[in-house]
Amino acid sequence: MFWLENQKSSQINYKTENNLDLNLSLEIELIGKCKIMVLKDKVILITGGGSGIGLEAAKQFLRQGAKVIITGRNQEKLDSAKKAHSSLITIKSDAGKEEDAIALFNHIRGLGGIDILYHNAGVLSPLLNLALTDERHSKNAAYEIEVNYLGVIRLNNLFMDMLQSRRESAIITTTSLLRYVPSIVEPTYSASKAALAFYTESLRKHLQILNSRVKVFELLPPVVATEMTADRTGKKLTTEEFVKEFINALKKDHYTIRIGDTKVLYLLNRFFPQLAYALVNPKNSYKLLQK
Repeated sequence: MFWLENQKSSQINYKTENNLDLNLSLEIELIGKCKIMVLKDKVILITGGGSGIGLEAAKQFLRQGAKVIITGRNQEKLDSAKKAHSSLITIKSDAGKEEDAIALFNHIRGLGGIDILYHNAGVLSPLLNLALTDERHSKNAAYEIEVNYLGVIRLNNLFMDMLQSRRESAIITTTSLLRYVPSIVEPTYSASKAALAFYTESLRKHLQILNSRVKVFELLPPVVATEMTADRTGKKLTTEEFVKEFINALKKDHYTIRIGDTKVLYLLNRFFPQLAYALVNPKNSYKLLQK
């Protein structure tokens, strides 16, 4: 059993489960290989950009010389972001609503279009024990799937022709380390991220088959210090650290961007799945579900 390190390199290092280096050198011709991503003067749309990772990404993209449009549901957060960064374009839009998606596309088309569509918006429903009858199960699940998964597909479909027309363009989806190992306290969130990961891989391949210039990136955050994780204890990556590493990987055309603990969990799950599951689902998770 082996795994492949650094798919972008012509020097491939295979490792066996026993950690033996085979050090096989192979020449790879990458499908759809193209130049390194240039961010200067790119127009980037970030969904869920009013706070957290999205807002930090907007700041750092601006420093790279990009033009940035952010969306969000909270007008106060958008206004605050605009006040702090006057060059930002802010548009109120709910990633879970079809009518908002259509209005957003029409608005941006009127502005001249975008080069990069960065899906950052995501939602997480309150904890419920699925074994206890509750009408909120299906409602909460539908909400999470609508925003985290269907909303991505909807915007991609609307913007695809626009992105295809650009000399260099990209779609960035945000999954999670939970796309590898589900969290029992975040079941539908985990499922939505797993679904989005498989969709992302398929979309990338479909575009490659058509020799499209549109690049597709999957961003896999670890636990990052945001409003969504405010009640969690333990290790958290700052938004600044996370986005800095994300942009560095983006500029190098790393199509699967694993950051921080996501790298570790990815390997652990391949070789020690029970250990990976236990790390994601510690004993206190079980206690939460007993309340």
